[in-house]
Amino acid sequence: MAENPASNGAPALNALAQYCKDFSFENPNAPRSLQQQAEGPQINLQVNVNAKQLAEADFEVDLTLEGDAKIGGKEVLFAFELTYSGVFRIQNIPQEQLHPVVMIECPRLLFPFARQMVAEAVRNGGFPPLYIDPIDFVALYRQRAAEVQGQQNGEGQTLS
Repeated sequence: MAENPASNGAPALNALAQYCKDFSFENPNAPRSLQQQAEGPQINLQVNVNAKQLAEADFEVDLTLEGDAKIGGKEVLFAFELTYSGVFRIQNIPQEQLHPVVMIECPRLLFPFARQMVAEAVRNGGFPPLYIDPIDFVALYRQRAAEVQGQQNGEGQTLS
């Protein structure tokens, strides 16, 4: 019988469940948008990660991918919004490292599944599949931390 690494004090990160929480795909200008285009579309993508604690060691993590493809900066070929979520059990991680594990490692585990859902939806919408480039969740985490720090430093100050 295999021993659970968390039972001997080793750090452990386990995905208990993963699921599509919300998904929307729009092809608002079909069938016109499906015709051959003179130029390639401009792809816009926004990524967001949110988490909430469900129990002492359990966290729900939401990875939201929101994007669109436009021609000429205005005509929408397609648009999508996906919130792909997972429930993770995290054990034997020092408290000061818990937030980075939840906000970096958990979405990193969810991303390949969310990426595949977007690619298939775009393909099923009549376009070539959109394979989102890998996301650097460490850089995203640092960027969000800097934004929060900047907002906190700006509180209580007035501009003259």
